Amino acid sequence: MGDLRDLVGRLQDRETTPLQEVERALHAIGDDELGAFAHVDAEGARERAAALGDPQDLPLWGVPLADKDLTARAGMPTRYGSRAFAGFVPAESDPYAAALDALGSVSIGKTATPEFGLTGYTETLIGPPARNPWDPETGAGGSSGGAAVAVQQGVLAAAPASDGGGSTRIPAATVGVVGLKPSRGRLPFANGLDSPGGLSVAGVITRAVDDAAYLLDALVSSAPRVHATRAPGRGRFLDALGRDPGRLRIGATTVSPWDGWTDTTLDPGARDAYERAIDALTAAGHDVVDADWHPEGYPEMFTTIWRASAANLPVADADLDRRTEPITAFMAREGRAMPAQRVLAGLQAATAFERRTIAAFAPFDAVLTPALAMAPQKIGWFAETGDPEENFARQCGYAPHTSFVNVSGLPAITVPLPDGSGARPWSVQLVGRPGGEAAILRLARHVGP
Repeated sequence: MGDLRDLVGRLQDRETTPLQEVERALHAIGDDELGAFAHVDAEGARERAAALGDPQDLPLWGVPLADKDLTARAGMPTRYGSRAFAGFVPAESDPYAAALDALGSVSIGKTATPEFGLTGYTETLIGPPARNPWDPETGAGGSSGGAAVAVQQGVLAAAPASDGGGSTRIPAATVGVVGLKPSRGRLPFANGLDSPGGLSVAGVITRAVDDAAYLLDALVSSAPRVHATRAPGRGRFLDALGRDPGRLRIGATTVSPWDGWTDTTLDPGARDAYERAIDALTAAGHDVVDADWHPEGYPEMFTTIWRASAANLPVADADLDRRTEPITAFMAREGRAMPAQRVLAGLQAATAFERRTIAAFAPFDAVLTPALAMAPQKIGWFAETGDPEENFARQCGYAPHTSFVNVSGLPAITVPLPDGSGARPWSVQLVGRPGGEAAILRLARHVGP
């Protein structure tokens, strides 16, 4: 199957064709027993692949990809994981889908996501849950759960994702692949600048760090005045992987801003991976020191912004119970009931938190944290009590180190650390300075694939 760059090379060298790769991906999907896909457009994908003609100098020419089902694609069902959009077929594509088309890729459908991407697990009422390939009784995380499964299983060489509180990194860490969240404002689309609190950005999921760098280069190049001349090969971030970064100073912390608000106790597997990552970075010649980070006031601020963001969901109050899931209805009602003063105070607190975090991390080239605090949980575990507050608290306890990165606008990457046992690998997270994707990609190579 090969990785992304290998596939791009074989397509450019005519060792395979877009149509052959589409057929391979469709065959690999099969019955989709793990619930990776919300929609498969087999005939449309074949038509798109056949229409590409001869190889073109585009970074993703002929590569089969699938949009996360939060990304509208013209003429393709886009349900946002919700019954409220069960029959919706958009007339226009979102900028993310348009950029992937301009880069030469072939969409084969939509990967599964929870309703409106609101949760860190991918279980909906409109389709099967996204299951963890390592143990299908457990979930694949979210909200890009389907994308992570498709990449882990080799159906796709890479997958576009999104990340508003860890939605790229959580599922990537859950199933043991690479998840990259760029800095706020890095990309020419889906860059967080127009999302509530600046939280949500486009992300990428791959099996290798080098492929994450390659795909980030491609997405950055998709700006209108650049993409037509952007040839496949080496770009800024992939080039950075080939340069010696010198001796870097890395902060390390297991502290999370959710400590004391919910149970954030690290599983022994998470702690072991964290300590092995420290050993690997030290062995590579870097200085790893305690980050000595003490975040304050975070839970109230983040819950305010997260619920406020749900207030704008395109479902009327009277339809929430009938057309959305319980946690969605709860979040939307909570957000809509908030006084404007509380929302504004939450946004101001987020800005202050961003400044404090950037200042606290300024002495370091990157900061190392665990990726997840807990092992993958059984399907249904997050919502089993029926209490939306407990559901949210469990999500924060499962992945307490991800959402603060979104609030701070920083780049981050989660990387698996196989231990040689053949079991599901645990992952760690590397957080960069503003615009510091190159540094964390280089460091990720020292600890991951």
